[in-house]
Amino acid sequence: MGLRFLTVACLTAAASLVATAVTATAAIPPQLKGAHPCPGQPGFTCATLTVPLDHTGHKPGSLDLPVATADNVAAPKGVLLFLTGGPGQGGVGAITRIARQRLPELAADYRFVMLDQRGTGAGALDCPQLQAQVGGSDIAVPTPAAVRECAGLLGDRAGLYGTDQTVADFDLLRRALGVDKMVVDGVSYGSFTAARYAIAQPGHVAKLVLDSVVPHHYSTGWDSIYLTGLSATARVFRAVCAEAKCGFDPAEDLAWVVRHRSAADGVRIYDAIVDYEFSDPTYHDLIAAIHSARGGDSTALDGLLADSAPGGGRPADFSSGLHTATLCTDNPQPWGNAATPRFLREPLLELSGRLLPERQVWPFTQAVAIGQGYQQTCLDWPVVRPGSNPAGPLPKVPTLLLNGDHDLSTPLELARQELRSAPDGKLVVVPGAAHSIQNRERGHTGRDAVISFLNR
Repeated sequence: MGLRFLTVACLTAAASLVATAVTATAAIPPQLKGAHPCPGQPGFTCATLTVPLDHTGHKPGSLDLPVATADNVAAPKGVLLFLTGGPGQGGVGAITRIARQRLPELAADYRFVMLDQRGTGAGALDCPQLQAQVGGSDIAVPTPAAVRECAGLLGDRAGLYGTDQTVADFDLLRRALGVDKMVVDGVSYGSFTAARYAIAQPGHVAKLVLDSVVPHHYSTGWDSIYLTGLSATARVFRAVCAEAKCGFDPAEDLAWVVRHRSAADGVRIYDAIVDYEFSDPTYHDLIAAIHSARGGDSTALDGLLADSAPGGGRPADFSSGLHTATLCTDNPQPWGNAATPRFLREPLLELSGRLLPERQVWPFTQAVAIGQGYQQTCLDWPVVRPGSNPAGPLPKVPTLLLNGDHDLSTPLELARQELRSAPDGKLVVVPGAAHSIQNRERGHTGRDAVISFLNR
């Protein structure tokens, strides 16, 4: 009863953070400072936005966030704020690719704006052990020592990189740009921050694009991306094999292999599957390797697991420290949330795993569900004020949701869930596509939907 009261009280306090942030920063005249041409990106100007370290005012200090803006200041349709994902990806270095290469049809009419969100890009959090062990994966499991090192490096800043703080940064950016409304377009975790900004500031959002959707609300600690992804694997694999006429059930093969290897190997296999979609959304070679492993030859599967081993990369490209700090602040877990005492987390996770019906994780197992990095990393994260978790619908703003039906990072089931919360929403499903339509779609179906939506 005491833990439940603590959790409810913390969530109630966190739910008011964005409103408090607006009040706390209203007196600060935000501006973009040090404007200069973006190196290697002609047609874009780079500058710096200074934001409070803590928008609630509890902790002093500030952060300088790099911002890139297109030079067409008088664009007829106004500002389009494009938000990257992860969490952990910077934005400034990608503005040419997004505006000029992937969405050139919109670049004349909209003024594209991107930023390095707090803890990313040029100001990336650098947690060396965590970066070396997991890189950009949140399924791979770091050592407790790596998590503790990262928390130690952040100290009392560990809880200041959640979505509530980031959303408050976005509104300072809007004010610095001198606009009343923006189109907000977010990919993956960017869809989560875009939706949360629309909830916090509905009067300042003209349209909303949610690509590879992360729902803005989770009702329980098991109502999460990667639990949905475990079960969605069967749907995606079977659809691929139906089209290719494999002649076998790839989901049954996967279930057999997972149950005949260790739980740690099950996590590695799941991590490899999610990683694989970025290079081959058909999953053909991976499905064939799993089929061969069931037949007794694991050579191909072991090779693919070795090739997709996580870890490394520059924090400026993807910060595993920021990724951890954000997710462990924001996300409900089977043990509760970020306010749950650390000594209670592991026993509550174990208990929750035993009570989890196998049908919710098949073709994987309960051991894989509780053993993946999404849960294991946050076991050792310090107790911090949890991020808010607003349960209401999105505002009545024109909203386009995009998702590939082969996406296992943010499965289609999640986009359908968010659609039910979007009173003015439309979902476009891109057949055969995996994660991040606007960034990686091989065809043009999804991008055409975005162009049509924003040009009408």
